[in-house]
Amino acid sequence: MEPRSRLRTLLEYSAARLLFFSLGMLPRPLAIASGRALARAVYLIGWKLRRIGDLNLKMAFPQMSRSERKCLLRDSMVNLGRHLGEFSRFSSVTPETLRKTIDCEGLENLAAARAPGRGVVIITGHLGAWEMISFALSAFGYPFDFLVRRIENPAIERLIEETRTRFGNRTIDKRGAARSMLTTLRTGGMLGLAVDINVVRDKGIFVDFFGVPASTTFMAAKLALRTGSLIVPVFAPWEERRQRFVISIGAPLTIERSGDEKKDIRQLTSKFTKVVEDCVRRHPDQWLWIHKRWRTRPVGEKNFYEAIE
Repeated sequence: MEPRSRLRTLLEYSAARLLFFSLGMLPRPLAIASGRALARAVYLIGWKLRRIGDLNLKMAFPQMSRSERKCLLRDSMVNLGRHLGEFSRFSSVTPETLRKTIDCEGLENLAAARAPGRGVVIITGHLGAWEMISFALSAFGYPFDFLVRRIENPAIERLIEETRTRFGNRTIDKRGAARSMLTTLRTGGMLGLAVDINVVRDKGIFVDFFGVPASTTFMAAKLALRTGSLIVPVFAPWEERRQRFVISIGAPLTIERSGDEKKDIRQLTSKFTKVVEDCVRRHPDQWLWIHKRWRTRPVGEKNFYEAIE
């Protein structure tokens, strides 16, 4: 590694460590409030993020006014700050404390899905406090493996990894993950996948998301069909009345098999994408609108975000 690269790695790590440490030392309400304030600042200076978010909201909610889109996007950024405030405390919080500060609904669905020897694919999206899902479920006695994209800065990656795996979780690098994912499910384990991000054309299939074709990972569907695993949707929206995030575990999705694997994968991928969309519609102020969800287009279609890039 070049000296400049080492310096950059150190500076980025120091900044991240200071941020997490500073927020983590605060009482929970103050940590959340500080995270929200930081997110508001990012919203004000992040003109590019605002343009991406506004374009996404136009596609998802074409009837929405500009002022409504502005408010919704600002609120979704504030949710990221709230999420940051919670995550900053995870490096020191105990399972007992965590169980007192979050609610978990539907654990019986997860317990029922875990028949002896049968795997479970947990699907989720970037809504509410998605990082809390693996952390919280492990605190409730359900640790699992989940796919991640490693952070380029190895020092920050180690910092995040140590937090994510404190209570027995295991992360799987998305690069070359096929064998590890199959092993997890075929041995009756649980595997977590985020299924609402854009993927390159050869890694996904196009299914509708808010009525617009979106390149979507088919991995959850393919794994479930090939291993006999169940797919269980789990989300972590913020509940304003309770002033806490709520882990919501749904019933397993119905999986239909026609004998045509390609057709079944598309149908199941479309089904779980609709589940994510329905959750986003219930909590539109908590989804990651600044992500270029519709970036990959079918052959011949123009990149929606070209003017922003």
